[in-house]
Amino acid sequence: MIVWSLVFCLMLSRFVNITALAEENEEAPEQLYARSAVLMDADSGRVLFGKEEQEKRPMASTTKIMTCILALENQEEGQVVTASAYAAGRPKVKLGVKEQEQFYLRDLLYSLMLESHNDSAVVIAEGISGTVEEFAKLMNQKAGELGCQDTHFVTPNGLDDSDEGGIHATTARDLATIMRYCIKQSPCREEFLEITRTKNYQFSDVDGGRSFSCVNHNAFLDMMDGALTGKTGFTSDAGYCYVGALERDGRTFIVALLACGWPNNKSYKWTDTRKLMEYGIANYQYRDVWEDVVLPDVEVKNGVEEESPYETELHMPVCVEGKEEIPLLLRADEGVEIKTEVKDSLTAPVGKGDVVGSVRYILEGEEIASYQVVAGEDIRERDLNWALCWIVRLALM
Repeated sequence: MIVWSLVFCLMLSRFVNITALAEENEEAPEQLYARSAVLMDADSGRVLFGKEEQEKRPMASTTKIMTCILALENQEEGQVVTASAYAAGRPKVKLGVKEQEQFYLRDLLYSLMLESHNDSAVVIAEGISGTVEEFAKLMNQKAGELGCQDTHFVTPNGLDDSDEGGIHATTARDLATIMRYCIKQSPCREEFLEITRTKNYQFSDVDGGRSFSCVNHNAFLDMMDGALTGKTGFTSDAGYCYVGALERDGRTFIVALLACGWPNNKSYKWTDTRKLMEYGIANYQYRDVWEDVVLPDVEVKNGVEEESPYETELHMPVCVEGKEEIPLLLRADEGVEIKTEVKDSLTAPVGKGDVVGSVRYILEGEEIASYQVVAGEDIRERDLNWALCWIVRLALM
């Protein structure tokens, strides 16, 4: 009886260990509703998982994260904006602005991000750039600066549209990159997070004649611990879209989804978002990938060592210049490749700190860090001046 009990315990222990190992090495999601999806490390911008991540698709109101961040970066303090007839004529979802009605621009940013009001987006765009067309140029300029080469903005609200540059569209990778800028790189990132995390907001027009109330419809904020921000979107061409970010245990993940179902499948985006976020949390941890690279001394031709002037074959120590820490978000089965490139030989003179090579850290074919290899000491050239000085020194000895 005791033997069988021991056997049972051993089998149970083995089963628990196997289950734990499987959980630690959870496979990448295969069944997603979204036609395009990305899980990104917000700190490095590295794509941890992608599904048709570079396929251009309409992105609906997820557009508004770009509208919001540009407005924050370009607004004047206390700026007042006036609703045009064009803005007042925008379709639902809308705040219901009236022509010539005035608002504080910052108030409209809550209308834009919490309720996704299409008319507010136009009032903001016209307030910043004068016209929607000029604001779209600003949006495309910023997209280019961020490296989003497959993104084209036509509208500030994400309504399906096109111009001579093409349809209003992006990719899941570009959309995640824009969100990364909003929460990690923009000088207005804290203001962006403050607005998009607000649960409720009330404001009035400048004259105080009408009051408005906004409620945040980003369900993700209450769905997972550490949820930071996000923006939903839907149009008939785009389907349901979403981009959101989560921070947990020093790690920040971004999920971007395009074409994630059509009515009546409004909840698909939440299922996919949770699945991708949980995959990131379960599988990616920070590891220090720095290695102390041992480098051989480098031969220096035509150099002279003052303490050994007759030595003609000189070898100089070299070292890696830079910090000794490279934290990187990695799966357990991932690692970096270290490529060392150092000159075989040098010709004197050589100065301490002169660059003689490099050490590069490569992950999935992309360079993630690079450090210079530098000379460890000064080596003088064996030239005529040195020879004359040496002869004089010998004569005086």
